[in-house]
Amino acid sequence: MSVTQIKKNTKRPPVVSVMGHIDHGKSTLLDYIRKTKVTETEVGGITQKMSAYKILRDEGGEKRSITFLDTPGHEAFKELRNRGAQVADIAILVVAADEGVKPQTVEAIKAIKLANLPLIVAINKIDKPNANPDKVKNGLLEHEVFVEGYGGDTPVIEVSAITGQGVDELLDMIVLLADILDLKQNLNINAEGIVIEAQNDKNKGVSATVIIKDGVLKNGQFIVCESSLAPVRMMEDFLGKKITEASASDPVKIIGFSSVPPVGSIFQTLSSKKDAEALVEESKLNNSKLKEAIQIGGESENPFIIPVIIKASTTDVIEAIIHEIRKIKNDRVGIKIISTGVGFISEGDVKGALGNPETIVLGFEVKTDASAKILAERAQVVIQSFNIIYKLSEWLLEYIKEKTPKLMIEEMTGRAKILKFFSKTKDKQVIGARVEEGFIKKDSDVKIMRRDTLIATGKIRELQQSRAKANEVTEGQEFGAMIESKMDLAPGDKIECYQTIEK
Repeated sequence: MSVTQIKKNTKRPPVVSVMGHIDHGKSTLLDYIRKTKVTETEVGGITQKMSAYKILRDEGGEKRSITFLDTPGHEAFKELRNRGAQVADIAILVVAADEGVKPQTVEAIKAIKLANLPLIVAINKIDKPNANPDKVKNGLLEHEVFVEGYGGDTPVIEVSAITGQGVDELLDMIVLLADILDLKQNLNINAEGIVIEAQNDKNKGVSATVIIKDGVLKNGQFIVCESSLAPVRMMEDFLGKKITEASASDPVKIIGFSSVPPVGSIFQTLSSKKDAEALVEESKLNNSKLKEAIQIGGESENPFIIPVIIKASTTDVIEAIIHEIRKIKNDRVGIKIISTGVGFISEGDVKGALGNPETIVLGFEVKTDASAKILAERAQVVIQSFNIIYKLSEWLLEYIKEKTPKLMIEEMTGRAKILKFFSKTKDKQVIGARVEEGFIKKDSDVKIMRRDTLIATGKIRELQQSRAKANEVTEGQEFGAMIESKMDLAPGDKIECYQTIEK
């Protein structure tokens, strides 16, 4: 076999997506594996970004590399987890032994099945006194995940991210499954892969984290992702160390993109700048139509619309925020997302809000530029910044509640049937009636119904019961009343008392 043929069929490391419900220990498990403390630095204890890590496993003297994707378990990051499944070769489904299958577990299962990924189940927290692995296995059966010993061949490993129990066995299973999959790479071609993170740093500029699916990426090349272009000059591995070359399954950070590349999109590498620019122009031509603003809620005839500008640390977080906002249901108020962007809140963002006084700017894990703050205060533009996603949702719900237009609702308080007609002076008519439902009150507004059809409105000016003045009569009681109405009343007509309330 020639050197070229060998390079075409070189074994490549597996990319493993770690998925599961929030707080089931995914990040803690990876902490144990990579001997770091990522979990302790996460805001609110929730992993809010997708991160890629590479470890070396000693298999009988042979160093075997494994790339892990830590996909967030919070429900809002459904789209990230789906992308995590698409870029991976193997999925690990982490389920807590003391809690069993939960909503995000089910979503992870769906994403794994959709991507047709080989699966390993890791039952975590096996060290807990109330751990119940059988409960987990039975719960998985309900969602057609058939593990070994329970009617299937899906590997299941009982682990503890705290004590390390079962972790070596889990890593051995990953290597074994990778060998069965016979993953290969071609070292003769330029790299291609998937963008898993993208951000715009005020000091460093636009950067993206990518996973190389095949080929080799070298300094001096040009990387193109849709309409975004970057010369490969500054390249870092997952530890932040500068590197000059990377190959399949490597997570790499590339700095210097012309614009923020879309997360989940495929990148290509070219050796010539001219070819790279031509590919960018072709992409721009194919995507020349501007995307329409996203409107959520406000299905009523004349809803109150709140335009929203979103700025966040990464593009995947923007998608998570939009996912959360889509849950908000309000017929009278609509959210119109008019602009999104990666990076700090700038003066330009505030200027973009000036066209409509109702526009608000939402920031997530980003700062507000000093000039933007001054302009916002002067123009009274609302800027709110957050670093926990459910806090953003809570604030927005309260804001919408404040902005919801009040509705004047008519509520019926009582109904009476006219039994007798006594007299009429101009538009004041004296009648006798019986209360059929609710209560009839003096000075109430009334609707006059004839054969279930509204024929007029009026007002009760006087009310009597047993020849004595009354303020209110209730169901079953007979009464006399003076009603002011331009329509002549007749026995058999019904009067309905109503009040107008604000909702």
